[in-house]
Amino acid sequence: MKVLRYLAGNPMSLLGVAILLAFVLIAVFAPVLAPPQEFQMTPYDTPRAGFLATPQPPSADAVFGTTEGQYDIYYAVIWGTRTAFKIGLGVVAISVLVGTIVGATAAYYGGAVDEILMRAVDAFMAVPFLIAAMVLTALLGKGIVPVTIALATFGWMGYARIIRSEILRIREMDYVHAARTYGASDLRLIALHIIPNAFFPVLVLATMATGSMVLSASALSFLGVGTEEGYADWGQFIAYSRNWIIGQPGNPFQYWYTLAFPGAAIFLFVLSWNLVGDTLRDILDPRHTR
Repeated sequence: MKVLRYLAGNPMSLLGVAILLAFVLIAVFAPVLAPPQEFQMTPYDTPRAGFLATPQPPSADAVFGTTEGQYDIYYAVIWGTRTAFKIGLGVVAISVLVGTIVGATAAYYGGAVDEILMRAVDAFMAVPFLIAAMVLTALLGKGIVPVTIALATFGWMGYARIIRSEILRIREMDYVHAARTYGASDLRLIALHIIPNAFFPVLVLATMATGSMVLSASALSFLGVGTEEGYADWGQFIAYSRNWIIGQPGNPFQYWYTLAFPGAAIFLFVLSWNLVGDTLRDILDPRHTR
């Protein structure tokens, strides 16, 4: 009821939830909205209407038009929703797990353990995120799994810092001392008594980071080190539009559709996660004042 009351009084939060639910429905019903064809190796291989170099405008056969090489933009936008969820949720899940383990261990044991782990965090944070992810993806090869591994490898440090700061505050509370007095093991204290009460800021950060990771993955695909050619990935299709952003003299918006549809999908997806993250912060944080 509290959530519903908050959404009813906050149109922007309601908009974020509605957009995100729309993307969820698109991802779930992708095989219905854009049925794969028999000759495709996987459903994520975008079908082609031919091999012309010039993009073709929206038509009955290609609702959103086609890119250079005649890839169907509508199909890529629909199935790209599944790609976005796979990358965003996969990267965030791995990052949260690694960051939570590192941050909790550092904060709980302190001393030399804390010093070593936090200096490792500082070392990773000193590396430019997108450049490091691009280099690692290039070494691992193209595909969803290499992109996810690369982004997660350089995306867990923020969670470690937040968990550490929260646990440093919580570990001195009376209920933790009481549990330790009753003989609770370190693992039990951390897993059952400390982390659940320190996890709220991580949840908010993870929600907002989901959209950011999709944006980073799209950047990798745009730079040519993300997904394979023709894969249903919004960043891949933004890359196909870069030679056609400006049309012919006298008609600069001739190929607007090559950029507008995949670009709008990325924009709305990232916006929805940011709005949902703000909503979670406002609802779950008792210290937050409106």
